[in-house]
Amino acid sequence: MNIPQLQITTTRGILGLRTTPGTQEIEQPRAILSQQQPAAILEISTTQAQLSLDTTEVRADLDLKSVFKRTEEFAQLGREGSSEGTGRRAAQGRQLMDISKGRNVIKEQAVENGSRPMKSLGIQFIPNRLKLEMSFQPGSLDINIETKKPVNDVTIQNPIYHYTPSKLTGEMEQWPSIQIDVKW
Repeated sequence: MNIPQLQITTTRGILGLRTTPGTQEIEQPRAILSQQQPAAILEISTTQAQLSLDTTEVRADLDLKSVFKRTEEFAQLGREGSSEGTGRRAAQGRQLMDISKGRNVIKEQAVENGSRPMKSLGIQFIPNRLKLEMSFQPGSLDINIETKKPVNDVTIQNPIYHYTPSKLTGEMEQWPSIQIDVKW
């Protein structure tokens, strides 16, 4: 007996895939930065120091005296000379009263009045620096600084982003098929 047979032949389908790769571009622009540094304010104030020197005594030791000082000294010397002369004459008058005692007072007074006293050498030394009167008032220095903070202005730039998605396309390279045959 012949039984019919079914003969099935299949061809499988082949799907071809084509891809186009996607692209991604990211660009980050630089931030815009503006910086400023304002100048600091500097104030300086000073008070001058004062030095006061009184050289009157030192100058007097060097015989560099003012007219007023010289006049005062000469007046004093005159008063002293007058007092000394008066005292000497009074003493000599008392001595003359002693003539009766047998002394030769007139001869003694003549020798005393006729001879000048020995003068001293005129050597003078450099004046004493300790006689210099000095006063000092220190000065002052005031410094005021007012600082200024820097000014930073920053503008942030957003990134530039370009994206092209990838593409996937499919094509049937071979279509599937089924073939059925009946054989007797």
